[in-house]
Amino acid sequence: MDNLKKSFRNLSLPEWIMAGIMIIIAVSVMVQSFINPQGSSNPAWLDVINFISAVCGVFCIFFCARASISNFGFGLVNTVVYIIYLAYWKIYGTMCLEIFVYFPINIVSWVLWAKHRDSERKELTMAKRLKLWQDFVILIVVLLSACIYHSILAKIGGNVAWLDAFTVAIGIIATLLEMYRYSEQYILWIITDIVAVAMFIVHFDPVYLTKKSIYLIMAAVGLINWCRLNRERNLENA
Repeated sequence: MDNLKKSFRNLSLPEWIMAGIMIIIAVSVMVQSFINPQGSSNPAWLDVINFISAVCGVFCIFFCARASISNFGFGLVNTVVYIIYLAYWKIYGTMCLEIFVYFPINIVSWVLWAKHRDSERKELTMAKRLKLWQDFVILIVVLLSACIYHSILAKIGGNVAWLDAFTVAIGIIATLLEMYRYSEQYILWIITDIVAVAMFIVHFDPVYLTKKSIYLIMAAVGLINWCRLNRERNLENA
């Protein structure tokens, strides 16, 4: 609990502003869906789910960008409610990603991060970096995986197949890099967040479009923070 309080206290003013914008939009959409159900693209109960996902999702990403272990509690809740959303809209590729990758790996990552705490700030984990040849291997794996997933999604009739396929391919690798505390995860998160923003422009949803836009901003912030942690505290975080 003390580490969670420290994580909240360390949030910056821009992060609180983004969280406020996200909450206002999510509340507005949720209230409107109850007042005028015919004017909403989602049923009212799903907009309640979206509100929970919005709140948990933004705080998860804020904490993760700072290498804070506190992100995982919010991340698990966000994963569960997002699965419900994806199932409703039949976005099967990303739904499978959330069920079979994000949910179990979040639990494993929580344990691993807790075992490798920063020596000075116990609410943080230790940051690492990949070698250049490993970056090229990851690029090839992502491209091949996206092609395979696209062929599968095209057969089962998933929506936005190419976007969904790249979200799955990149998301799996990025989540594994996150689990093992590599800062390069954020290069992939930037890419997958661009894909996600595009997906929610095509399938317009103001809550998730705002949420994924904030994710994109924080992915850039996370890349800077994690590289700084690795550079400045290399002895502890090697």
